[in-house]
Amino acid sequence: MIEPITVDVHQRLLGLLDEHQARYRVMAHDAVGKCEAVSEIRGTALGQGAKALVCKVKGNGVSQHVLAILAADQQADLAQLAHHIGGLKASLASPAEVDALTACVFGAIPPFSFHPSLRLVADPLLFDRFEEIAFNAGSLEKSVILNTEDYLRIAQPELVSFRRQS
Repeated sequence: MIEPITVDVHQRLLGLLDEHQARYRVMAHDAVGKCEAVSEIRGTALGQGAKALVCKVKGNGVSQHVLAILAADQQADLAQLAHHIGGLKASLASPAEVDALTACVFGAIPPFSFHPSLRLVADPLLFDRFEEIAFNAGSLEKSVILNTEDYLRIAQPELVSFRRQS
């Protein structure tokens, strides 16, 4: 059983960004369900969106939850992700696991792990194309637009290519 985190993710995130003197801005907006729609509301490119997937990697003696971050205009290759972690397969975590590991609803998960059992992995393409990334910040009604260098410095994700190649 996963010990759930019980924090206000939005406030914890803003506190972390302030503590590290990150360059960011917060934007309040209506809750929308699609990456395309929220990027239009934010005034950002779709590829700037940091899509967060909570995954479970299993096999080869591995059982690891992973917060996998990639550009919103890309699709994940979960087999590549599993291979990087050392497992045989990866799947999306259950809604109960997502809630326990992130204290967020699907779509509101920021690209930061606040749970000790949630390993943070990010596809480098997200950081190669834009000076800022954008993401829902613990709430479907609040986004953060954050300097890319500041994100990498503060979050320190493992960088691994796991996007589906066309």
